[in-house]
Amino acid sequence: MSDIATRNRVNDQATVLIIADNADFARTITARWQAERVLPGFTLMSGDLCPGVNASAFDMAIVGDVRPGVLPSVLTILETTNKPVLFVARDAHTAATVRETHTRTLVLCQPEEALDALVLVATEALRGREALARARRAEQTAASNEGQATLGRYMLEMRHTLNDALTSMLGNSELLLAEPGALSAKSRDQLETIRHMAIRMHEILQRFSSLETELRYVEKQAEREARARSHGAADCL
Repeated sequence: MSDIATRNRVNDQATVLIIADNADFARTITARWQAERVLPGFTLMSGDLCPGVNASAFDMAIVGDVRPGVLPSVLTILETTNKPVLFVARDAHTAATVRETHTRTLVLCQPEEALDALVLVATEALRGREALARARRAEQTAASNEGQATLGRYMLEMRHTLNDALTSMLGNSELLLAEPGALSAKSRDQLETIRHMAIRMHEILQRFSSLETELRYVEKQAEREARARSHGAADCL
């Protein structure tokens, strides 16, 4: 069977890779899945093409009706992708063998009687993988926010030290500028530039102080609203 992709994906729709040497196996699964509220995208592939599979192109794999000589290598390749793998066995003996040799593969038997279970298990596996992906994204966002918060705290802590340095710069520059004839015209222009930049930096630091006050106000407001909601919920009990 050639490599065929079902092009009905929407946004971040999950993709199920179905590997089978019998086209009826894939058609049966995809037809049953049409009854579900959430429909994944499907990529159909024969067992011979599995060695070239791209792990980033699917979210889980379902294997069935693959020739016995190819099956072990197919399952081994899929297990290395760290994606959920479901194998549908034709008989109990094959199911037991795969369970023993491929411990990371979930094995189901008798697809005609367990098709609903297959779709249910596959759907839950996709949901679990999606939840894990969301958790990882949340961790990355939290780590990024924590880094920014650390930088912000450091800047606030250094504010007083910077203010002292700027005060010294402003005081000394103004003293030099107050002495007539002590500097050449070019030197006075350069000193004026230094003074203006110091004033600008001082204004920026003052803005930091204002932001700190605003943030504290927002935090206190959020705490008051949270307490009010908590009291309201308690009154309803």
